[in-house]
Parts: sequence; C-alpha cells; structure tokens
Amino acid sequence: MRLEGKSAIITGAARGIGRAFAEAYLREGARVAIADINLEGAERTAAELGEGAYAVRLDVTDQASIEAAVGKVVERAGRVDILVNNAALFDLAPIVEITRASFDRLFSINVAGTLFTLQAVARQMIAQGEGGKIINMASQAGRRGEALVAVYCATKAAVISLTQSAGLDLIRHGINVNAIAPGVVDGEHWDGVDALFARYENRPLGEKKRLVGEAVPYGRMGRAEDLTGMAVFLASAEADYIVAQTYNVDGGNWMS
Repeated sequence: MRLEGKSAIITGAARGIGRAFAEAYLREGARVAIADINLEGAERTAAELGEGAYAVRLDVTDQASIEAAVGKVVERAGRVDILVNNAALFDLAPIVEITRASFDRLFSINVAGTLFTLQAVARQMIAQGEGGKIINMASQAGRRGEALVAVYCATKAAVISLTQSAGLDLIRHGINVNAIAPGVVDGEHWDGVDALFARYENRPLGEKKRLVGEAVPYGRMGRAEDLTGMAVFLASAEADYIVAQTYNVDGGNWMS
C-alpha cells in the first residue's frame, strides 16, 4: 500500500471527487480526515467509508476554522502528511451580469481557501520536519477563458499559479505541491452546471451535459474514479521529484 501510515486531509470530501479520493487513500493505507463545511455529511461519509476515516468540520473561508481543523487532525492522527485542496464552488454568468457577490464568493473559496488551507498545513508539515504532499484541485477551466465562466476560470487559473509558487517555495522543506486539472466530471455538481448553461444558452436541461460529454476525445465525461490514480500517485513517494506541476486528467480535452 503506497500511503501506509500516512495522515491525510481532504477538503470538500463529504461527496463527489473528494469522497472518491478518500476511498482511494483508505485503500492505500492512509487515515483520512473527511473535512467539509457540512459536518453532518462528513460524519455520514466517514461512517460509510469505515475504519480510518473520520469527520472534521472545515470552512475554508474562515481562518479560525482552518486552523481548528488542522489542530483536530493532529490531535486525532498525530500529524498531517497529505493535503488535498478539493473544496470549490462554481458559478457562471455573462460578463455584463457578473456580480461582486458571486466574484467574492468564488475567489474566497476557490483561491483564498486553497491558499490559506495550504498555508496552515504547510506550517504543520514544516514543524514536523518530514516533508509532505499537497495537491490542489485546478481545472481545465484554468487553462483557458470561457465566455460564460469568466470568474470560475480565473479562480482555477489562480490555483495553477499558486501551485507553482507554493511548490517552488515549499520544496526546500521537502513539501511537494502539485495540482490536478480535471475536465468535465459527471456527478450531481454537473447537474447544477447544466442547469446554469440551460438558462444562459437557452437549452433544454441535459443537452449541455450531453454535448460536452460527446466532445471529450475519450468519448465520455469523466468520473470521480478516473482522477483517483493521479491523486494517489501525487500523494505517494513515487512523486517525490515532482514539483509545482498541474496534471490534466480530462480524457484529452486539453493538451499542454
């Protein structure tokens, strides 16, 4: 098992991609903190995943919550070896309809939440003196602009840039910072995305989801499980010489 004895925190892990990562890490021998703003959902997920999983409430927009969550993980597991910054929010609108409230909310969660959770965990890893692995969740949306998705694209571009800067700074402490850029990943999240596109592009529900799935060179939308191999790899010793990189796991949607 590649993560035997490791202690991991996965934000936004009560459902979706974060939950899939938690399952994969548990299979590889890690103890996993299911960190989520929805504590009830995190507790339910931890109970379903079984031994090695436990719930921690974490609001990535609240510094006190971030620091308390890291403290609870250290109290429970003794240390932190792996962080996955997965918590994120999506919204879309034409440029002329973007609101400051939406802008501030997305940047608060997707960018500031990523940075300050990374910072708190990095401080703990430095204190431990044994390095660690930090994985940020970017997106193919961070590789390019999209007409209706300006703010979300900008947040994910910022995550890619933060990954590069943090990776270059923290590797001197033996902390590898890298990122995963998924493409279109099926799940309840995409039902909400589809509904927004239906509104702004005057499409029937389900059509946008069908079209983007058909456009993936692999032939279908991704699934959360398609991302777990990269998540395990980047958290393992096999990735020790990988620094400040963002890996596309998107079925061929974007080449870089």
